[in-house]
Amino acid sequence: MRKLALIAATVMLLTAGCGGASAGDDSTLTEMDYYNTDPLLTALPQLLDTCGKQAGVTIKRQVVPDLRTKVLQLVGSHDVPDLVLLDNPDLQQIAATGALSELGLATDGLYPNVVEAGRYQGKLYGVAPGVNALALYYNTKLFAAAGVAPPKTWDDLKAAAARLTTGNQHGIGFAVPATEEGSFQFEAFFLSAGGSLSSLDSPQSVAALQLLTDLVGSGSAPKDVLTWTQANLEEQFANGALAMMVNGPWQLPQLAKAGMTDFAIAPIPVPAGGTPSSALGGEVWAAGNGPRSAKATEVVKCLTAKDNSLSWSKLTNYVPSNEQAAHQLAETDPRFRSFVDEIADAKGRTATLGVNYPKYSQALWTAVQSALAGRATPAAALEAAQKQATGQ
Repeated sequence: MRKLALIAATVMLLTAGCGGASAGDDSTLTEMDYYNTDPLLTALPQLLDTCGKQAGVTIKRQVVPDLRTKVLQLVGSHDVPDLVLLDNPDLQQIAATGALSELGLATDGLYPNVVEAGRYQGKLYGVAPGVNALALYYNTKLFAAAGVAPPKTWDDLKAAAARLTTGNQHGIGFAVPATEEGSFQFEAFFLSAGGSLSSLDSPQSVAALQLLTDLVGSGSAPKDVLTWTQANLEEQFANGALAMMVNGPWQLPQLAKAGMTDFAIAPIPVPAGGTPSSALGGEVWAAGNGPRSAKATEVVKCLTAKDNSLSWSKLTNYVPSNEQAAHQLAETDPRFRSFVDEIADAKGRTATLGVNYPKYSQALWTAVQSALAGRATPAAALEAAQKQATGQ
């Protein structure tokens, strides 16, 4: 999901075009990703160089913020790069074109759901070096002053948000713009209620949307949530305008940069009987289905090895996809505990919907916008979303 915060940035092409390696030359691999800000802008080439040397190749990197669109364009010209770092919900759509190579890699030690997020029709096409999920950040200073405990349930959340709403300060913020980012945020509530992405109008989904509608309707959350991004949330939380926010671990460096230290992180609140969950975020390394796919697979194996997975996660503030490395991170940095605890139950967005996920996501963010803007009840908005997604 970090991609959505980066797309608005200036396009930075570090090389001209996708080329750089001729068809018969297996000493040089081409690579594409969308990391155009530090620390990954400068750190990723170092990881690529390290793994390239192990495989005996030079890797020419290209940064493309709107990566999915670019790769789909290159599919038509049979010029997909040898290596590509895709947002995980985009993998199946690209794999379905036949442009990616099946990765014959062992996945021992990785979270099972993380492995599944890299599969298409049962075959492995992508491996994640690190993953992420959403949790609840809360301002410890404001909570202590109000005598409020961190919320565990939806009822707790509504009560805490109301108690902490005063003047220009809102109790909670979340980001539900009319993009995939909006669906990603809503899915944390929806999935924690036990909902399934294949049934957008289920009782669990309606209850989750009713919760967000009530929070906005009561004033506990600002109407700005309809346009805010996750980066906007971080800014509002850091300046004290929000007592709570739903966000990912990648915001930790930004909060530190802003001097924000009075906060803690808790799992996503759940309805009675629910389990904190989230959609699974993060990227997967994939190899183009070209003449250098074997060398590219060697590099992917190196990039996703346990030690490199841990290095990647520290750079990105993600959770390592290797389960042992993830728990090691939570032990050394308690801020990651809630995120690590949620990863095992996080749901891959294409796990049940496959290549159809994008149209379900669009229908879902449309419904969230409609309900929170007061144009439809949650039930009516989600009924329309299910019909839109299924073409009824």
